[in-house]
Amino acid sequence: MKKLIIAFSGIVVMTLASISANAQSNPAANASAQAYANIITPIAIQKNEGKDLKFGNIIASAAGGTVSIATNGSADYTGLAAPSVPGDRQAAEFLVSGFGGAAYNVNTAVVEDLTNGSNTMDLTLTDPATDEGTLGTLSGEGSQVIKIGGSIAVNPNQPAGQYTGSFTVTVNYQ
Repeated sequence: MKKLIIAFSGIVVMTLASISANAQSNPAANASAQAYANIITPIAIQKNEGKDLKFGNIIASAAGGTVSIATNGSADYTGLAAPSVPGDRQAAEFLVSGFGGAAYNVNTAVVEDLTNGSNTMDLTLTDPATDEGTLGTLSGEGSQVIKIGGSIAVNPNQPAGQYTGSFTVTVNYQ
């Protein structure tokens, strides 16, 4: 029996030595990866030359009313007679440029009333529109034209004169 215990002990010691030797022969595994970054073109907007929001000629009335210019440049007179000489009427037009295919937001929150001295008319802008019928995604080449119309509230007996105001359009990537 003593020989059996010694033989069994020898087998256990040899097994443990074999496991220890195998553990030392398997080194840690390694893998590598690349890191990438893509700096894209900043988004930009500029008004197209000569493409301001223009309401044309307006005939004031005792009741007042509104004049609206759609993004396609058509005019609508509410409570006012359309003049026989309409003058220049058009939507404002802007070119947005940046990273091709990128989505963006448009904000027209900064709006000033139209003024002529101390006389004013409230200006309200319409939602922007594009020639393509969609808004907020740059073409593959990285550009899109947007048009912005609006309406003005003509006060009763609005004094005659040239009224001006401005608005700011901001674009941001989504």
